[in-house]
Amino acid sequence: MRHALILLLALCFAPLSRAGIVDAPASDLDISLMTYGPGDIYWERFGHDALEVRDRMSGEAIAFNYGVFDFDQKGFILNFARGIMAYRMDAETTQSDVDFYAGEGRYVRRQHLSLDDAQKDDLRRFMLWNVRPENAGYHYDYYADNCTTRVRDALDAALGGALGRQLGAREGGMTYREQTARLMSNQAWLMLGMDLGLGPYADQPMTAWKEAFLPMVLEDELRHVRIGEGDDARPLVDGETTLAEARLVPPPEQAPDLRWPLLLAGLLLAIPLALPAFSRHRVARGVFVAAGTLFTVFAGLAGLFMLGLWTLTLHRSAWGNFNLLAYQPLAFLLIPGIWRLRRAGRPMGRFAPRIAALSFAAAVIGMLLHLWPDFPQRNMPWLLFALPCWAALFVTFCRRHD
Repeated sequence: MRHALILLLALCFAPLSRAGIVDAPASDLDISLMTYGPGDIYWERFGHDALEVRDRMSGEAIAFNYGVFDFDQKGFILNFARGIMAYRMDAETTQSDVDFYAGEGRYVRRQHLSLDDAQKDDLRRFMLWNVRPENAGYHYDYYADNCTTRVRDALDAALGGALGRQLGAREGGMTYREQTARLMSNQAWLMLGMDLGLGPYADQPMTAWKEAFLPMVLEDELRHVRIGEGDDARPLVDGETTLAEARLVPPPEQAPDLRWPLLLAGLLLAIPLALPAFSRHRVARGVFVAAGTLFTVFAGLAGLFMLGLWTLTLHRSAWGNFNLLAYQPLAFLLIPGIWRLRRAGRPMGRFAPRIAALSFAAAVIGMLLHLWPDFPQRNMPWLLFALPCWAALFVTFCRRHD
């Protein structure tokens, strides 16, 4: 009798002793999207997210995310520069994630997903398989394969492709370039460097599916998704909870318009570059040398940087950059002519004027190409900066050579 009583008690309390999300019945599981808002550090500006699997009976809640990398891994810096970024999936208790991101002043929101038991079980099984050490690693891509696209794709698979069909049918609000500039606008120099280095890939037409590479966009898009058929159709998100409010200044709603600031900067820099064409004064030549050296070194380094990204790395968002028409390593060849003009009042020889003419012509070609409606790259701001400078150098070298 005593043994029978012990067995009966064990059966009664068995549900309370389960291991949690690993073996809980799917009917006891809650699946949610966890979204963590943008942070202050540049790699936090794009936000973060995770899929939470919660067992209501045991109370265990685990957040699965795809954003783990290691600064200390062998060759990290070199591989990062080459575009070989080794990331992996990880799992933490939800509460530890909430505490961490809330402590950084970032908002934390949970969106409960209205999945049926089969979908919850499929997603749970995939998460547990994916988090194994032999399956967790992947090659990160900023736009096409990141911590959010992996969450998006896992959800889409569990939904039988419904997420992809609905998001793929809607137009996106911004391009990769615009989203990048918007989110990085709090660090102006980094934003400008990234904008200069992005090629046509960053300006491709977007669907909501592609634009959901961002956690905040995926979070918003899920609010409009419906699953099921006919009378059984229902919203995918059936509840939202804000677990931590944002304490940081949010990114702007739109990307900054760089055209006027860079045009103004180009015109201001063009003034000293054109001075020797109209004045033989020693001070004018000195100011020209300082401005000319600054611009040509910048143009040459920018050209080398863009060529390196195109030919030596896997950063495909930087390939085929038409900014190379306005910023190219040929600019370095002008530096001796600039310094000779300071000493002798003229560059001596025809080499520098020809390089200046070639560079000016390339910038003009870049501008003309940009006027073509189907031109694939939106790089007008950088053409507006370079064109006045190359025009001024062209005029100076040609007039001082006469």
